[in-house]
Amino acid sequence: MSLGVRHPLLSIAPGKLRPTQMTVGRAEVSDKRSEWEKLGKKKRKDLLAQHCFPGVLGPKNQVFIVDHHHLGLALYEEGVKEVPVMIQRDFSWLELPVFWHTMEFNRWAHPYDQHGQRQTYDAIPKTLKDMADDPFRTLAARVRLAGGYSKDATPYSEFLWADFFRRNMKLKNGNVTPKVLQDALLMAHAHDTAYLPGWSGQIQ
Repeated sequence: MSLGVRHPLLSIAPGKLRPTQMTVGRAEVSDKRSEWEKLGKKKRKDLLAQHCFPGVLGPKNQVFIVDHHHLGLALYEEGVKEVPVMIQRDFSWLELPVFWHTMEFNRWAHPYDQHGQRQTYDAIPKTLKDMADDPFRTLAARVRLAGGYSKDATPYSEFLWADFFRRNMKLKNGNVTPKVLQDALLMAHAHDTAYLPGWSGQIQ
């Protein structure tokens, strides 16, 4: 299959997808695997059809996904053979350093590690399975699901929330306990987080 613009919708093995971020919340990946395992054949097919991976064609015609990293890793670990990828842009003709600068300029790359520290582009994993676990990313996701803040179109918005919680909370052994979630929800509605995307607290 040609990877040119005439074929924007591709079927790619999850193991061949290139990530554009360094971390995931492993607990989220586990949750998605559990959800997948409960589905029958038809519902699995429907889920894949409804979750087309947005991607960018990079150097050497490699496919870099810009969303759905957790789902992609979950499907890889579940042994799914192929996932649908919709190519957003073709940057395959760029040299690798220019490619990554362009990706970050478009807010399609997030070179920050599990400690919230910026790294070089070379440190971004080559495969989904090599992404590191960031438990604060899991906490941020669970706070949103619990109504702590609204889903926002801002790229990497949950990473911004994760960094806030990282600065203000401790996770013993990386565990998001009910008490931790309760404390995080209180923080999420406080004025200190009003600058974060999706904030849903009240201005006093």
